[in-house]
Amino acid sequence: MFASVTEPAALSNETKIDVENLDVYYGAFRAIKNASLRVPANRVMALIGPSGCGKSTFIRALNRMHDLTPGARVDGRVLLDDQDIYATDIDPVTIRYRIGMVFQRPNPFPKSIFDNVVYGPRIHGERRSGALMETCERSLRQAALWDEVKDRLDRSALALSGGQQQRLCIARCLAVDPEVILMDEPASALDPIATSKIEDLIEDLKKQYTVVIVTHSMQQAARISDNTAFFLLGDLVEADTTATIFTKPRDKRTEDYITGRFG
Repeated sequence: MFASVTEPAALSNETKIDVENLDVYYGAFRAIKNASLRVPANRVMALIGPSGCGKSTFIRALNRMHDLTPGARVDGRVLLDDQDIYATDIDPVTIRYRIGMVFQRPNPFPKSIFDNVVYGPRIHGERRSGALMETCERSLRQAALWDEVKDRLDRSALALSGGQQQRLCIARCLAVDPEVILMDEPASALDPIATSKIEDLIEDLKKQYTVVIVTHSMQQAARISDNTAFFLLGDLVEADTTATIFTKPRDKRTEDYITGRFG
Protein backbone atom coordinates (compact mmCIF):
# COMPACT_ATOMS: atom_id res chain seq x y z
CA MET A 1 0.00 0.00 0.00
CA PHE A 2 2.84 2.36 0.80
CA ALA A 3 5.59 0.70 -1.21
CA SER A 4 6.35 3.98 -2.99
CA VAL A 5 7.69 5.55 0.19
CA THR A 6 11.44 6.00 -0.12
CA GLU A 7 14.03 7.22 2.33
CA PRO A 8 15.04 10.84 1.53
CA ALA A 9 18.63 11.01 0.34
CA ALA A 10 19.84 13.75 2.67
CA LEU A 11 17.65 14.92 5.49
CA SER A 12 18.53 18.30 6.92
CA ASN A 13 20.23 18.23 10.31
CA GLU A 14 19.17 21.79 11.06
CA THR A 15 16.15 22.10 13.33
CA LYS A 16 13.77 24.92 12.39
CA ILE A 17 11.13 24.35 15.07
CA ASP A 18 11.80 22.52 18.32
CA VAL A 19 8.72 21.70 20.42
CA GLU A 20 9.48 20.80 24.03
CA ASN A 21 6.98 19.25 26.47
CA LEU A 22 3.97 20.94 24.90
CA ASP A 23 0.58 20.81 26.62
CA VAL A 24 -2.50 22.48 25.16
CA TYR A 25 -5.64 22.91 27.25
CA TYR A 26 -9.16 23.94 26.34
CA GLY A 27 -10.40 24.90 29.76
CA ALA A 28 -9.74 21.83 31.92
CA PHE A 29 -9.45 19.48 28.91
CA ARG A 30 -5.86 18.54 28.04
CA ALA A 31 -5.90 18.23 24.26
CA ILE A 32 -2.13 17.80 23.74
CA LYS A 33 -0.12 15.90 26.34
CA ASN A 34 3.59 16.59 26.83
CA ALA A 35 4.47 16.51 23.13
CA SER A 36 8.04 17.05 21.95
CA LEU A 37 8.95 17.23 18.27
CA ARG A 38 11.79 18.56 16.14
CA VAL A 39 10.90 19.89 12.69
CA PRO A 40 13.88 19.93 10.30
CA ALA A 41 14.46 22.98 8.12
CA ASN A 42 13.44 22.85 4.44
CA ARG A 43 11.54 19.61 4.86
CA VAL A 44 7.89 18.59 4.85
CA MET A 45 6.64 17.28 8.20
CA ALA A 46 3.28 15.49 8.04
CA LEU A 47 1.05 15.11 11.09
CA ILE A 48 -1.20 12.05 10.85
CA GLY A 49 -3.72 10.33 13.11
CA PRO A 50 -7.46 9.69 13.42
CA SER A 51 -9.96 12.54 13.62
CA GLY A 52 -9.94 14.33 16.96
CA CYS A 53 -6.46 13.11 17.90
CA GLY A 54 -4.95 16.59 18.33
CA LYS A 55 -3.25 17.25 14.97
CA SER A 56 -4.92 20.60 14.33
CA THR A 57 -4.57 21.61 17.98
CA PHE A 58 -0.85 20.89 17.79
CA ILE A 59 -0.21 22.77 14.54
CA ARG A 60 -2.05 25.84 15.84
CA ALA A 61 0.31 25.94 18.80
CA LEU A 62 3.24 26.42 16.42
CA ASN A 63 2.33 30.03 15.58
CA ARG A 64 0.34 31.07 18.66
CA MET A 65 -3.09 30.72 17.05
CA HIS A 66 -4.43 29.54 20.40
CA ASP A 67 -3.88 33.07 21.72
CA LEU A 68 -7.07 33.87 19.80
CA THR A 69 -9.11 30.99 21.29
CA PRO A 70 -11.04 31.81 24.51
CA GLY A 71 -10.18 29.36 27.28
CA ALA A 72 -7.15 27.88 25.50
CA ARG A 73 -3.82 27.61 27.32
CA VAL A 74 -0.42 26.46 26.08
CA ASP A 75 2.35 25.17 28.37
CA GLY A 76 5.83 24.10 27.31
CA ARG A 77 8.13 25.65 24.74
CA VAL A 78 8.07 26.15 20.98
CA LEU A 79 11.45 27.28 19.70
CA LEU A 80 11.80 28.93 16.29
CA ASP A 81 15.52 29.07 15.47
CA ASP A 82 16.17 28.53 19.21
CA GLN A 83 13.90 31.45 20.20
CA ASP A 84 10.88 30.66 22.39
CA ILE A 85 7.86 32.06 20.56
CA TYR A 86 5.85 32.05 23.82
CA ALA A 87 8.36 34.25 25.67
CA THR A 88 6.74 37.34 27.20
CA ASP A 89 8.73 39.77 25.04
CA ILE A 90 7.74 38.12 21.74
CA ASP A 91 5.05 39.76 19.57
CA PRO A 92 2.62 37.04 18.43
CA VAL A 93 1.74 39.01 15.27
CA THR A 94 5.40 38.94 14.23
CA ILE A 95 5.46 35.19 14.86
CA ARG A 96 2.44 34.71 12.56
CA TYR A 97 4.25 36.49 9.75
CA ARG A 98 7.32 34.29 10.22
CA ILE A 99 5.15 31.16 10.52
CA GLY A 100 2.29 31.44 8.02
CA MET A 101 -0.90 29.38 8.03
CA VAL A 102 -3.07 27.88 5.29
CA PHE A 103 -6.40 26.52 6.48
CA GLN A 104 -8.54 23.55 5.53
CA ARG A 105 -10.99 25.51 3.39
CA PRO A 106 -9.91 28.32 1.08
CA ASN A 107 -10.66 31.68 2.70
CA PRO A 108 -9.93 34.43 0.16
CA PHE A 109 -11.02 37.94 1.08
CA PRO A 110 -13.92 39.43 -0.94
CA LYS A 111 -11.42 41.53 -2.85
CA SER A 112 -9.55 41.31 -6.13
CA ILE A 113 -6.91 38.65 -6.73
CA PHE A 114 -4.23 41.36 -6.55
CA ASP A 115 -5.57 42.84 -3.31
CA ASN A 116 -5.68 39.38 -1.71
CA VAL A 117 -2.03 38.66 -2.46
CA VAL A 118 -0.65 42.04 -1.35
CA TYR A 119 -2.84 42.35 1.74
CA GLY A 120 0.01 41.47 4.12
CA PRO A 121 2.65 43.77 2.59
CA ARG A 122 0.14 46.63 2.65
CA ILE A 123 -0.55 46.01 6.34
CA HIS A 124 3.21 46.23 6.83
CA GLY A 125 3.15 49.66 5.21
CA GLU A 126 4.25 48.95 1.65
CA ARG A 127 2.57 51.48 -0.66
CA ARG A 128 4.79 51.48 -3.75
CA SER A 129 2.79 50.11 -6.64
CA GLY A 130 5.86 48.63 -8.34
CA ALA A 131 6.94 46.77 -5.23
CA LEU A 132 3.41 45.47 -4.65
CA MET A 133 3.14 44.26 -8.23
CA GLU A 134 6.51 42.54 -7.95
CA THR A 135 5.43 40.80 -4.74
CA CYS A 136 2.13 39.78 -6.31
CA GLU A 137 3.79 38.20 -9.34
CA ARG A 138 6.49 36.47 -7.28
CA SER A 139 3.98 35.01 -4.83
CA LEU A 140 1.56 33.85 -7.51
CA ARG A 141 4.42 32.22 -9.42
CA GLN A 142 5.56 30.45 -6.25
CA ALA A 143 1.99 29.25 -5.76
CA ALA A 144 1.82 28.00 -9.37
CA LEU A 145 -1.09 30.31 -10.11
CA TRP A 146 0.40 33.22 -12.07
CA ASP A 147 -0.21 31.84 -15.56
CA GLU A 148 -3.86 31.17 -14.74
CA VAL A 149 -4.71 34.61 -13.35
CA LYS A 150 -2.16 37.11 -14.68
CA ASP A 151 -4.69 38.68 -17.07
CA ARG A 152 -7.43 39.11 -14.44
CA LEU A 153 -5.71 40.33 -11.30
CA ASP A 154 -8.41 42.97 -10.85
CA ARG A 155 -11.22 40.40 -10.75
CA SER A 156 -12.77 39.01 -7.60
CA ALA A 157 -10.89 36.18 -5.92
CA LEU A 158 -14.25 34.61 -5.14
CA ALA A 159 -14.72 33.84 -8.86
CA LEU A 160 -11.81 31.39 -8.81
CA SER A 161 -12.28 27.64 -8.49
CA GLY A 162 -11.75 25.99 -5.11
CA GLY A 163 -8.29 24.76 -6.02
CA GLN A 164 -7.30 28.16 -7.39
CA GLN A 165 -8.61 29.84 -4.25
CA GLN A 166 -6.47 27.58 -2.08
CA ARG A 167 -3.36 28.35 -4.15
CA LEU A 168 -4.28 32.04 -3.87
CA CYS A 169 -4.34 31.67 -0.08
CA ILE A 170 -0.90 30.07 -0.28
CA ALA A 171 0.30 33.02 -2.40
CA ARG A 172 -1.13 35.43 0.19
CA CYS A 173 0.83 33.56 2.86
CA LEU A 174 4.04 33.69 0.80
CA ALA A 175 3.74 37.42 0.10
CA VAL A 176 5.02 38.31 3.59
CA ASP A 177 8.11 36.08 3.24
CA PRO A 178 7.45 33.53 5.99
CA GLU A 179 10.08 31.03 7.10
CA VAL A 180 7.62 28.25 7.92
CA ILE A 181 4.27 27.36 6.31
CA LEU A 182 1.68 25.49 8.35
CA MET A 183 -1.06 23.73 6.38
CA ASP A 184 -4.12 22.27 8.08
CA GLU A 185 -5.55 19.70 5.65
CA PRO A 186 -5.14 22.12 2.71
CA ALA A 187 -6.49 19.71 0.10
CA SER A 188 -9.35 18.05 2.00
CA ALA A 189 -12.02 20.19 0.30
CA LEU A 190 -10.52 19.85 -3.18
CA ASP A 191 -10.99 17.46 -6.09
CA PRO A 192 -8.18 15.04 -7.10
CA ILE A 193 -6.76 17.30 -9.82
CA ALA A 194 -6.60 20.33 -7.52
CA THR A 195 -5.16 18.13 -4.77
CA SER A 196 -2.38 16.97 -7.10
CA LYS A 197 -1.47 20.60 -7.88
CA ILE A 198 -1.28 21.43 -4.17
CA GLU A 199 0.95 18.40 -3.56
CA ASP A 200 3.28 19.37 -6.42
CA LEU A 201 3.40 22.89 -5.01
CA ILE A 202 4.37 21.64 -1.53
CA GLU A 203 7.27 19.72 -3.05
CA ASP A 204 8.54 22.98 -4.60
CA LEU A 205 7.94 25.09 -1.49
CA LYS A 206 10.25 23.07 0.73
CA LYS A 207 13.21 24.31 -1.33
CA GLN A 208 12.72 27.70 0.34
CA TYR A 209 10.47 27.04 3.33
CA THR A 210 9.85 24.55 6.11
CA VAL A 211 6.39 22.98 5.74
CA VAL A 212 4.26 21.32 8.42
CA ILE A 213 1.05 19.75 7.10
CA VAL A 214 -1.88 18.10 8.85
CA THR A 215 -3.38 15.46 6.58
CA HIS A 216 -6.20 12.96 6.98
CA SER A 217 -4.72 10.93 4.13
CA MET A 218 -1.90 8.51 4.87
CA GLN A 219 -1.33 8.14 1.14
CA GLN A 220 -0.80 11.89 0.87
CA ALA A 221 1.62 11.87 3.81
CA ALA A 222 3.55 9.03 2.15
CA ARG A 223 3.72 10.94 -1.15
CA ILE A 224 4.77 14.39 -0.03
CA SER A 225 6.47 14.31 3.37
CA ASP A 226 10.04 13.70 4.50
CA ASN A 227 9.10 13.18 8.15
CA THR A 228 5.88 12.04 9.78
CA ALA A 229 4.50 12.35 13.32
CA PHE A 230 1.64 10.13 14.53
CA PHE A 231 -0.86 11.48 17.04
CA LEU A 232 -3.43 9.51 19.04
CA LEU A 233 -5.78 10.85 21.72
CA GLY A 234 -3.62 13.91 22.34
CA ASP A 235 -0.38 11.92 22.55
CA LEU A 236 2.45 12.29 20.07
CA VAL A 237 3.09 8.56 19.78
CA GLU A 238 6.18 8.69 17.59
CA ALA A 239 7.91 10.70 14.89
CA ASP A 240 10.56 9.68 12.39
CA THR A 241 11.35 9.77 8.70
CA THR A 242 8.25 8.99 6.67
CA ALA A 243 9.86 5.82 5.32
CA THR A 244 10.44 4.56 8.86
CA ILE A 245 6.97 5.44 10.12
CA PHE A 246 5.29 3.64 7.21
CA THR A 247 7.52 0.59 7.01
CA LYS A 248 9.19 0.07 10.41
CA PRO A 249 7.26 1.94 13.13
CA ARG A 250 8.48 1.38 16.68
CA ASP A 251 5.08 1.59 18.39
CA LYS A 252 2.38 -1.00 17.79
CA ARG A 253 -0.28 1.72 17.87
CA THR A 254 1.38 3.35 14.88
CA GLU A 255 1.54 0.05 13.04
CA ASP A 256 -2.13 -0.64 13.78
CA TYR A 257 -3.14 2.76 12.42
CA ILE A 258 -0.94 2.55 9.33
CA THR A 259 -2.29 -0.92 8.48
CA GLY A 260 -5.90 0.18 8.94
CA ARG A 261 -6.76 -1.72 12.12
CA PHE A 262 -8.37 1.45 13.45
CA GLY A 263 -8.87 5.08 12.45
